[in-house]
Amino acid sequence: MRLAILGGSFNPIHIGHLSLADEVRVELGYDKILFVPASVPPHKIMNDAVGGNDRLEMIRLACENNSSFCPESCELDRGGISYTYDTICFLEKKFEDELEGKIGIIMGQELAAEFYKWYKSSELSARADIIVARRHIVPDKSSAAAFRNTAEGPYTGGDTSDETLQDLSYPHKVLQNPLLPISSTEIRCRISEQGSWRYLVPQPVYHYIIQRNLYGYKRYFAE
Repeated sequence: MRLAILGGSFNPIHIGHLSLADEVRVELGYDKILFVPASVPPHKIMNDAVGGNDRLEMIRLACENNSSFCPESCELDRGGISYTYDTICFLEKKFEDELEGKIGIIMGQELAAEFYKWYKSSELSARADIIVARRHIVPDKSSAAAFRNTAEGPYTGGDTSDETLQDLSYPHKVLQNPLLPISSTEIRCRISEQGSWRYLVPQPVYHYIIQRNLYGYKRYFAE
């Protein structure tokens, strides 16, 4: 089995995440994509975040009709700062009888630009295949400031210019993925403004957010 992981806060998971995972499956021939929600991301402070159990359940709902997609709770179970190196070590052991080749790590080009700052980045790049997704970041409108994540520690939020992909110093593959200007920040902001967001997330996730009153849904929408 060829395995790749897509990590993140998934706050909430949206169709852009799923499209990216499917691009990796089709373009690079991976059999299984694991969605790994972070407990405490080392590179950002999550703003307006819901709990790990809710984020994991939304991933489960988003993956339930695709046998190639699966939630992986190891970082939530481990707690503390979610280092990808530790996750790769865990998954190598968990799937040691099934793995074919190295595990793939999917990341956006803004993260790839600062990969050298990651915990044990040299060991990680030797141990796993780095898969870089092109990103088209639309500047947040001013009303989204309250929902925007903040770069943490030595991280700046990265660079999304095309030159970034040419300057990466470690082995990697660049996806030819469609550029979908969708973000979890935008979805949370749209909920607060009573805007349209229903089709930016899978339908089961949409209903889960409403039922659980996530992101203050009932503060903004009449029942």
